[in-house]
Amino acid sequence: MAAEPLAVDRKQVPLLDYFELTKPNIMILLLITMVGAMLWAQNGLPPLWLVAAALLGMGLCSGGASAVNHALDQDLDVLMERTRNRPVAAGRIAKRPAIVFGIVLTALGVLVLAALTTPLAAALALGGNLFYIFVYTIWLKRRTPQNIVIGGAAGAMPPLVGWAAVTGSLSLAPIFLFGVIFLWTPPHFWALALVKQEEYGNAGVPMLPNVRGVRATTVQIVAYTIILLVFSLLPVPLSWLGVSSEVLGPLYGVIALALGLRFLQFGIRLHRTNGDLEVARETFRFSLLYLAGIFFAMALDRVLLG
Repeated sequence: MAAEPLAVDRKQVPLLDYFELTKPNIMILLLITMVGAMLWAQNGLPPLWLVAAALLGMGLCSGGASAVNHALDQDLDVLMERTRNRPVAAGRIAKRPAIVFGIVLTALGVLVLAALTTPLAAALALGGNLFYIFVYTIWLKRRTPQNIVIGGAAGAMPPLVGWAAVTGSLSLAPIFLFGVIFLWTPPHFWALALVKQEEYGNAGVPMLPNVRGVRATTVQIVAYTIILLVFSLLPVPLSWLGVSSEVLGPLYGVIALALGLRFLQFGIRLHRTNGDLEVARETFRFSLLYLAGIFFAMALDRVLLG
């Protein structure tokens, strides 16, 4: 006799689905990069109320953009195993309520940032959301294999928001942080695209492996990782040379070098194995650790040596 399905509390399911619309895993990574920028901007620990306000505001903005993305990508998500069970794709939440939910979250996030941090931080968060929705989701994603390269600018906005929340302005250091995430995004996402190549092909999304092939993709991953490794180390010699007063010391440099070399090792291995799926998965997983580690190193450097 077959077991009866577990009873589901229908009052709770929508709340969980709306929470899933915010893509909490992505949100956490974005908030880590923002806090790392705040610690560097403060040269130590900012006031806790300011960190809390920035986390709330940026978290709402991030969740809002993700909710709208769920709705706009519904037709693609239903075609891919990785995404077909998302709330909108699976039909548990309709597109219109998801879009309204996303707009409300974004508006609340911008208001929190403007009222409790700085107007510049609010403007940057709003700009990142608009870029993610209109430039990446609506325009680039369905049209060009460079979607991730250009669209990566949206994911690189939180450090600018964090810096502006502390200082009310921008300088060379937050632009550097933006560049780290911008250069990190292609090798990170192309590793995933290698694993999900067939799914992206079925959905008609022009990811690089589907358009240019596996070999060209692994070459690009190695190239971007080398550039990222060099770029990530720039603040240390520039501070020694007096080019910038916004310094990162040898503690950051050692950690960034170790993480960068390990990331490059994964990329080279992926190229040598011609995009082996298990190696691609390992590369993708390490890329997440890499980004969190880089910003942790910045924070540690500034808190201990600032």
